[in-house]
Amino acid sequence: MPDKTAVLGLRERKKARTRASIREHAMRLFIEQGFAQTSVEQIAEAAEVSPSTYFRYFPTKEDVVLADDLDPILLAALAAQPPDLPPMVALRNAVLRTWQALTPEDFEREQERQRLIFSVPELRAAILLQLYSSIDMVAGAVAERLGRDPAEFEIKVFAGAVAGAVMGGASGPNGGIGNAVKAIEFLEQGLPLT
Repeated sequence: MPDKTAVLGLRERKKARTRASIREHAMRLFIEQGFAQTSVEQIAEAAEVSPSTYFRYFPTKEDVVLADDLDPILLAALAAQPPDLPPMVALRNAVLRTWQALTPEDFEREQERQRLIFSVPELRAAILLQLYSSIDMVAGAVAERLGRDPAEFEIKVFAGAVAGAVMGGASGPNGGIGNAVKAIEFLEQGLPLT
């Protein structure tokens, strides 16, 4: 992920390294052993932290995979878009800018995270629950750009359509994070099925 640690203090950098280490070891173990066969204790041991430290960073085993570190970067990229752009164009540009900022290694890690989410039944179920948070996040960011209330019907429907389209593009055997821009463009075109 883009390096946010440059402006952080020593304590925050240590916390960021610990979080990244936990996540890296968790993903490695999930790939090697399978999600269901990997315990929090195994992840903590591999990351050289206690299980209680693990739970300070990730409340559940699922959260180590579901936590989306790109959300704050995406929101910042959206806020940086020119205010006169239509919301869908601004969102597409923000997603594209976020992906372009990833190193090849970060992109591959995110692809692996997405593959895991959509291949493990427990994670697929959990991501559906997180869909509501994603809708609220998009609604809040778009409403702020437009100077409107995020609870407005049209804002919520817009956010739901975007979140659903991105999730639909990310799932399945041909899915992945690279499909987020493609999904938004398809939505922008009016979902033509001809």
